[in-house]
Amino acid sequence: MKLGMFLMPSHPPERSLKAGQDYDLEVIKAGDELGYSEAWIGEHFTAPWEPNPSPDLLIAQALMQTQRIVLAPGAHLLPYHHPAELACRVAFMDHLAQGRYMFGIGASGLPSDWQLFCVDGFKGETREMTREALDMILNIWASDGGYQHTGKYWKVDVPRPMMRTLKHHIKPFQQPHPPIGIAGFSPNSDTLKLAGERGFIPLSLNLSTAYCASHWDAVLEGAKRTGLNPDRSVWRIVREIFVADTDDEAYRHCVKGMMGRMMSEYLLPLFNDFQFTPLLKDDPKIPDSDVTPEYLAHHGWLVGSVATVKKKLGAMIDQVGGFGTLLHFVFDYADNPQPWFKSMRLMAEEVMPHFAERTRNGVAAHA
Repeated sequence: MKLGMFLMPSHPPERSLKAGQDYDLEVIKAGDELGYSEAWIGEHFTAPWEPNPSPDLLIAQALMQTQRIVLAPGAHLLPYHHPAELACRVAFMDHLAQGRYMFGIGASGLPSDWQLFCVDGFKGETREMTREALDMILNIWASDGGYQHTGKYWKVDVPRPMMRTLKHHIKPFQQPHPPIGIAGFSPNSDTLKLAGERGFIPLSLNLSTAYCASHWDAVLEGAKRTGLNPDRSVWRIVREIFVADTDDEAYRHCVKGMMGRMMSEYLLPLFNDFQFTPLLKDDPKIPDSDVTPEYLAHHGWLVGSVATVKKKLGAMIDQVGGFGTLLHFVFDYADNPQPWFKSMRLMAEEVMPHFAERTRNGVAAHA
């Protein structure tokens, strides 16, 4: 199993946009040095706690300051981009990355973003637009000119060579295109079905382990439509993680630090408004009001000493049935960065090797 990271990116509203970008860059650089395999960077337009409308700008900076880590938008929200423009941007980024790039796509889930772009997400328009845009992007990449499409939402007409010097020429570096990943959140996720249907990388966002386990069923359901046989090794799962020398120290930095604050001020209220709080519970009988950072630190998050996190991660692997990459959910600890970077190091150097060794020996990873 590999270790990567997922950046929403998450920053408190008082953090300046540049300071947030600078912190994210430092986290990615630390991940590269520690052997993290990949980093996915989110895209949102109207969420003060997720302030990055242009993940490719962070990716471009990080490419120049890292050596091995693979980078990806996680994800470009397809309803908000013209497919021709995004096809060229992504292909160009793929060349800059020289193989260290993946293309994450999403349908968008924030009503404030829907309103900004006048898209009706409540009626599923975002999902329709995502499918149409994806098909167009793939066809644009495959075309040498002559591809025309008049869809429900966009038109495109890829030019053949014209006026002696002009033509469609920006194609991906990786052939036929960079690996494509799709994030899913809800049970029976339509986007994860699309991942299974197309053979793309499925990413499960940070729900309870029981709900994440159901995500693989959605991937399998989508794969049946096209006769594919998906491999669990491509599945990514996002999880909140904090490792310290002792359980008490980890819980303190987690619950009393930025993880707890972001959850209390942003994600938990947002989940409550969406009626998603039940998706965070390990026991459905627990009242919604009991789902707090303290509860999650004990019932879901990988928080504690090295020994405790090994035990929790082993149980998580068991419950979901296996997956390929654990994505470390990144939080903003810019005001007190040392515990966060120590947690990253402990996770990479003391927790993950335990699972790699068990896998090599053909023993259950949590044994």
